[in-house]
Amino acid sequence: MSRYWSTTARELNPYVPGEQPQLPNLVKLNTNENPYGPSPRALAALHGEIGDSLRLYPDPEGTRLKAAVATCFGNISPSQVFVGNGSDEVLAHAFLALLKHDKAILFPDITYSFYPVYCRLHGIDHVAVPLTETYEIRPDDYLRPNGGIIFPNPNAPTGRSLALAAIERIVAGNPDSVVVVDEAYVDFGAESAVALVNTYPNLLVVHTLSKSRSLAGLRVGYAVGDARLVEGLERVKNSFNSYPLGRLALAGAVAAMEDHEWFDRTRRAVMQDREALAEAMRLLGFEVLPSTANFIFARHRVRDAGELARELRARSIIVRHFRQPRIEQFLRITIGTDAQCAALVEALREITSA
Repeated sequence: MSRYWSTTARELNPYVPGEQPQLPNLVKLNTNENPYGPSPRALAALHGEIGDSLRLYPDPEGTRLKAAVATCFGNISPSQVFVGNGSDEVLAHAFLALLKHDKAILFPDITYSFYPVYCRLHGIDHVAVPLTETYEIRPDDYLRPNGGIIFPNPNAPTGRSLALAAIERIVAGNPDSVVVVDEAYVDFGAESAVALVNTYPNLLVVHTLSKSRSLAGLRVGYAVGDARLVEGLERVKNSFNSYPLGRLALAGAVAAMEDHEWFDRTRRAVMQDREALAEAMRLLGFEVLPSTANFIFARHRVRDAGELARELRARSIIVRHFRQPRIEQFLRITIGTDAQCAALVEALREITSA
């Protein structure tokens, strides 16, 4: 530990992202990347942006991207959109701008593990609310005093989602708190809460272009909510990094948001492949939780999850294993290409039959 670290740095327990191993012939199913590439229109926009203009700063407001997001949803205006360097940065700003109050914030006990990291970084008290025995969020558990609420929908790493009416119950039941719904995976089968933002001024919905738009390498995210919530985010952003998105990221993101046909075709393909993989794994003795994400969360009736992950790694297949209470026997498996999913199923058949 460096003696030059601040107290904040010394006390942090940083988020650990999914590994990016460099192995030959790797079947990489651990970080929920989209198996289908970016929109061809996005790639063309990226190529078109490479030139002398890169010597100039990008638009600090992300004006064209905000307009593209607003147009995509139809029921919102650009003033209700905030853009940032990936949804993780958008979330980090939301914790500081909207969730840092005297009372503890609420989020599920099994959820995106960046949330407690943000709390420690910004000095925010929090309470982890247990999921049900079937790993679901129970709306009534969030109808109590709090300084704010955040949860993913679908939840990660479980993949389970709440219906829009259940989300509305949480938002309507907390008129004095900001409710942040993290919709990183919503496009793979869940209902988006963006439909509620004009009704509830305390609702912020966060999206990423990393998953359903296949642009994880560009780092683009955005939030949608009441213009006053967005103003709070902008105040924090402009005190931290006034040019968060580069010219390439903005150009690619705008084109990706505008290519509705590619977006719809590829997300439906992932959904179809997800159901096929889930069924194949059930036939191998796995319990697979219902998923509306681009991954499944599964445990075997007999075999240990850590052992399965090690056996798969020995075959150059990488999945995510979380060593934490309640879910240590589950594997989170990204929906890959048909060939990747077939390789996974065949490897699991060999391992579980041995």
